[in-house]
Amino acid sequence: MPRFQLNGVEVEVAADHPHLLAALREELGVTSPKDGCSPSGQCGACTVLIDGKARVSCQLSVEKVAGRSVTTLEGLDEAERNLFADAFAAHGATQCGFCTPGIVMRSKALIDKKGDALTRDDLRRHLGAHLCRCTGYVKIFEAVEDVAHGTVPEAAPPRGLGSRGIKYEARELTLGDRGYVDDLRLPEMLHGALRLADHARATVVRIDTTRAEAVEGVVAVFTAKDVPGELRVGLIHKDWPVFIPEGGRTSYLGDVMAIVVAEDRETARTAATLIDVEYEVLEPLTDPRRVLQSDENAVWGLEGNVLSVSAYTRGDVEVALASSAHVVHEVFHTQRVEQAFLEPESTLAAPQPDGGLHVWSGGQGVWDDRDQIAAVLAVPKEAVTVELVSNGGAFGGKEDMANQAQTALAAWLLDRPVKCTLTREQSLLIHAKRHPIELEYWVGCDEDGRLTAVRARMLGDSGPYASVGMKVLERAAGHATGPYAVPNVDVEAIAARTNNPVCGAFRGFGANQAQFAMEGAIDRLAEKVGIDSFEMRRRNVIYPGAEWGPGQIMDDGCRGAEACLEAIRPHYDSARAAGKAVGIGLAMKNSGLGNGLVEVSEAVVRFEADGTVEVRHGWTEMGQGVHTVAQQVAAEELGIPTEKIRVVVDTTREIGHGQTTGSRGTLLGAGAVQDACRNADAGGREPGVDYYGRYVIDWTDSFDSGKEHPVINSAFGYAAQLVIVDRESGEIERVVAAHDVGRAVNPLLVEGQIEGAVHMGLGYALSEDFPADDEGRPTNMTLRSLGILRPKDMPEVEPIILEIPQPRAPYGVKGVGEIGLVPTAPAVAAALHDLDGVWRASLPMSDRG
Repeated sequence: MPRFQLNGVEVEVAADHPHLLAALREELGVTSPKDGCSPSGQCGACTVLIDGKARVSCQLSVEKVAGRSVTTLEGLDEAERNLFADAFAAHGATQCGFCTPGIVMRSKALIDKKGDALTRDDLRRHLGAHLCRCTGYVKIFEAVEDVAHGTVPEAAPPRGLGSRGIKYEARELTLGDRGYVDDLRLPEMLHGALRLADHARATVVRIDTTRAEAVEGVVAVFTAKDVPGELRVGLIHKDWPVFIPEGGRTSYLGDVMAIVVAEDRETARTAATLIDVEYEVLEPLTDPRRVLQSDENAVWGLEGNVLSVSAYTRGDVEVALASSAHVVHEVFHTQRVEQAFLEPESTLAAPQPDGGLHVWSGGQGVWDDRDQIAAVLAVPKEAVTVELVSNGGAFGGKEDMANQAQTALAAWLLDRPVKCTLTREQSLLIHAKRHPIELEYWVGCDEDGRLTAVRARMLGDSGPYASVGMKVLERAAGHATGPYAVPNVDVEAIAARTNNPVCGAFRGFGANQAQFAMEGAIDRLAEKVGIDSFEMRRRNVIYPGAEWGPGQIMDDGCRGAEACLEAIRPHYDSARAAGKAVGIGLAMKNSGLGNGLVEVSEAVVRFEADGTVEVRHGWTEMGQGVHTVAQQVAAEELGIPTEKIRVVVDTTREIGHGQTTGSRGTLLGAGAVQDACRNADAGGREPGVDYYGRYVIDWTDSFDSGKEHPVINSAFGYAAQLVIVDRESGEIERVVAAHDVGRAVNPLLVEGQIEGAVHMGLGYALSEDFPADDEGRPTNMTLRSLGILRPKDMPEVEPIILEIPQPRAPYGVKGVGEIGLVPTAPAVAAALHDLDGVWRASLPMSDRG
């Protein structure tokens, strides 16, 4: 058995671990190194020090470290741990935190080697081994530089609204001390592993589990026949099978055939590969345009291949276009994109002494998880408690259940705790992606550049199951005209069902696809009119009282659009004067769901006997800082230090109302916590009493409400981004990002959201892609192949925070997480056109696209 020094202590481990990371986590219980992609070594989250040198532990065998020194974050001395924790917390350098411990370990190795001579260029180069999907790296650079130079600022907690304090649990996240689901361990815990489909469209003739069940250490194998309740789940339509049964049909490669449960993870995963499935293979339906004309159904058990149609008209577009001085007609294409959150999906479920089931989930809506799990198990909702474990990133990709139902079923049937963590490849196959959309636009204006009409036809590939695909295309339709006043509008957006990967929620949620097209049309019209792109936008930007999109009359909150545009004006003028190539993107994005849905948010404030306050809300913390928002609202309303406030999310109170999406957490969560605090004041702040609060948005309308001026959304955020390109190198030098957030609850966190969104937006514009072949099989199946920008690729980002209050919103908040990347791609396209005169209409725009 191999022996090595772990944090100064000699240890002995089994020789059959697939790599050092597994030995550390599964046998030795050292969990600061995270498993984001093992054994590929492409994310850097598992970085440790081997004899003082930074190495990714998922690519080292235990034999190779025999007799050597292994150091993890747990092994650093307390002073050094505190230095890194304070620096990362003070700078806002950790958001979801999953990547942070690995980055800290490599940073330590660099500082040990170079000391205060460490430069930003050194960090850009050496941190290229690490992926961070949240921060955009900017604040990470700042934090590491401060540690190297011994100038770490105080990591001060936030106070009330508007204070610039550290994120909730930021220090613990930096050190890897705040666990994720896969870090949790329970006595007698078993491990689950999924067996996925081999074909995107095939009838399942037989599932033979004999070979898997014969493997030593396997406890059970479960399939569809073992489900006591509902087989199908879903957020809107119950159309997504948790297993495909014999006699059923697969509809994409993420369909689940079985779950193997074993005494350890490697045994479960190995046994899952031994399940034999016999198929009758059918031709996949993968072309969204052709599938609309097909008589065959793409999805098992469903009739037709049209998931949804979202449409509206206003005015007379035909006449307006015919009489326009200038008309642009262009077909735009946006690509499928993977969220690439660093933490693969993981679920832990454990039977309870009272006969119920406790589930630990990182999903974006734990009450939806609870309701769907209860339906699968055929038990009352009250029998299932789901506790949120703040996740390692999501961006919309953890709204639908991934392995929660299968894990809960296994634990329920075996009466033992079961944990199931997806491999990176399984994660890529299962969860919903960003929609690829074809957008055909006709946009007209008069001789002065005033918009006259927009006609848009959109076709989105939604994959087989509904997820929230119809809402994404609905949102794209609603945002088809961008932040502009247009008198005549005709929009139709279709979501098609195919056998490609499922598509659903992803940061931007349809608004970015639509506004890539609309902004492209604006730039083309500006050239025809003979004015610059800034002036074209200024002449058409929405204003209070203007009629927008489906007919909504805009309120005073929309002043944020022009304010963002004006905020980048000096930078635009100076960059042009310096001879730079420049591009502008102006965008809007709704906060909340809108479209006629009644949105309810509830919260609980409870004073404890020890003087602390517990705040419960219904939203998922996934790095964006919703726990910090709840904490700061409570501090503002109650007049107590944030250090005394603890935030909890679980389903023991009925306060959950849907998914954490569309900046709902800030908007609705702030209102509910505010109300709970005020009710606590009215009730005398009695210890041990749950004081409930509630915030409701019930004044929005759907497209088909029949109203002349429907209120489609209750709130919008606004942003203008300026992309500056060096004409000699063709490289993006700087991005200036002006964002109207209504009220910045915590400016430090707002900056981090903007910087991270710009990073994601640049990748969306230039290089990110998740294509599938004609068989519905994704072709980019590693993190490296996804085209995510690394640290060396990140330009300087200058955030500008504006605060134009949103009427009827708590504290005037609008949110920032969703809109962050919406203007980026069109700004990049415009800057590249300024560079070489070529109009871009397809994403991504780099050669690899």
